[in-house]
Amino acid sequence: MNMHTQPQRTPAETALIDAFGERLSLLPGDGAVMLKRDDAIEAVKQGLPTRRIESWHYTDLRRLLGAVPDFDPAAAAKAIAPIVDGSTVLTLLNGVSSAKAPVVDGVSVQRLSEKLTDGSIAPGLDPYGSDDAIGALNTAFVADGYFVDIADGIELEKPIELQNLQAGGQTHVRLPVRVGTGAKAVIVERQAGEGAALTSSVSQLVLGAGAEVTWLIVQEQPDTATHLGQFKAHIGKDAKLTLFVMNAGGRLVRQEIMVKTTGEGADFKLRGINLLAGDTHTDVTMVLDHAVPHTTSTEVIRNVVTGKARGVFQGRINVHQYAQKTNAKMACNTLLLSDDGEFSTKPELEIFADDVVCGHGATVTEIDHDHLFYLMARGVDEKSARGLLVKAFVAEVIEELDDEAIVEALEARLDEWFVTHG
Repeated sequence: MNMHTQPQRTPAETALIDAFGERLSLLPGDGAVMLKRDDAIEAVKQGLPTRRIESWHYTDLRRLLGAVPDFDPAAAAKAIAPIVDGSTVLTLLNGVSSAKAPVVDGVSVQRLSEKLTDGSIAPGLDPYGSDDAIGALNTAFVADGYFVDIADGIELEKPIELQNLQAGGQTHVRLPVRVGTGAKAVIVERQAGEGAALTSSVSQLVLGAGAEVTWLIVQEQPDTATHLGQFKAHIGKDAKLTLFVMNAGGRLVRQEIMVKTTGEGADFKLRGINLLAGDTHTDVTMVLDHAVPHTTSTEVIRNVVTGKARGVFQGRINVHQYAQKTNAKMACNTLLLSDDGEFSTKPELEIFADDVVCGHGATVTEIDHDHLFYLMARGVDEKSARGLLVKAFVAEVIEELDDEAIVEALEARLDEWFVTHG
């Protein structure tokens, strides 16, 4: 007789399960939400994902997440200045939203705790798939966030900045956003904090027909924090989504991107920069579903790796059977600045249509010593010369954003990172 036994739980798994029991009475939700929470914690009880699960092959969460901090009700995170002056700022301080949200014409903002309590958010808590560890963890513990609804035809002059800030302990938030037909917006998602922390953050975006959105994820957690992020989007007919991801912090980071084109003429652009240093691990995993005909996408990821950092980019493009005339291209380029750093790339194309244009590529390189010598021969010191070459490597990705204020802010962060880690 064959007997299958559950592996002994790790300290992190035990701590999460115990914390759920302790916090259950404090978590908002009607009956439907609580059922979703019960299902989610059951998924956690099955164990955190290991490298045996294909989508987690390069990030063995069960091994890497050795321990988790306790929830800390005394932690007092503080709001920070927005990336772009004049932005509308919605703050989440250690997982708690503000009771008074700023007023913007054509924009409705509701605390997610209210939508959990009345159960209206329950359908959005369903897992992405059987391996959705981040979704399960977030659904089990999420207590707050913001629901943002941008009305049809509204064109926002200034960005909306969603700040998820922690000061230690655990925070689990969710950020659903609906953008109406023909609306235009820039949304900045900030993930930052200090101290030892475990954060999970799930963003859900629905674009109406003809909507145009630029969404920036700027992740700058300290090297004592674990950050588990998930971005999910549905792109409607003739809608355009530009997603920019910048990882410049965190000890253990997994950023998932799940995008689906739901209307003909939909266009998706992903631009990403991973700045990896120290003894850290950062994983960006994308799944893009071209589900209807006549849709386009391009993905460009640039990685800079120094120290003993380890990075991962997994990108899978699924072209469905009826998604004829799909045009999809993906590229991942890595610059290694140390012998001890490493980066793993896994591009995938799964195509069931026969009239498509699809391709992917990946490169790994070091700083060109001829270029370095050229700059040093003209009086530039070695560290500054290396900084110029690194900046040139990633600058074109930033400059594609075509917004001077945002470009300047992101380039300043790049400069700050290189001063510390270059």
